[in-house]
Amino acid sequence: MKLILLGAPGAGKGTQAEIISKKLNIPTISTGNILRAAVKNGTPVGLKAKEYMDAGKLVPDEVIIGVIQERLQEQDCAAGYILDGVPRTIAQAEALEAAGVSFDAVVSIEVSDAEIEQRMTGRRTCLACGATYHVVANPPKVEGVCDLCGEKLTQRKDDKPETVKARLATYHETTEPLKDFYAQRGLLKVVDVKGSIEEINAAIMKVLGK
Repeated sequence: MKLILLGAPGAGKGTQAEIISKKLNIPTISTGNILRAAVKNGTPVGLKAKEYMDAGKLVPDEVIIGVIQERLQEQDCAAGYILDGVPRTIAQAEALEAAGVSFDAVVSIEVSDAEIEQRMTGRRTCLACGATYHVVANPPKVEGVCDLCGEKLTQRKDDKPETVKARLATYHETTEPLKDFYAQRGLLKVVDVKGSIEEINAAIMKVLGK
């Protein structure tokens, strides 16, 4: 099963990809993770990507497609894979097609902007141990302090309201048109997000016929 998960930043694609990956025994290819690894390791691609990421811009297509193609050659992708975070533009989708990367289904996870803003702006992270919290859904015992190591919690730049609004605007402008692109190819499956993580996953598995 070769899948793409579409959805705005904060729609829960990563969480759902993890569950589907375990159920279908196929790897999740998260461009975010691949790029972050490249940035952390200071590779030429990573340094190039970092400039764009720091400026809140999309990483150029040729960088992303090259990284993905390499990853899909690995043995664990032989039975299928889930792409999370790519394609983000029609140009990327066309480049993947041109590179011979095909899909069985494209699942669009639909969440309102208002809910995404509430989810993301409420996130807090401990820079010391990496634990994450949410001021409403999963608050720490003491406000602003990590339960695990007692260090101060911070709001990542990505989760600040102005960044979230900018990312949502970019999504609607550049990524949402992919729904039409894949609908024309008969691949699009739409899931309206309501209920728990488990209920949303059940809805996804149902549209996939699993």
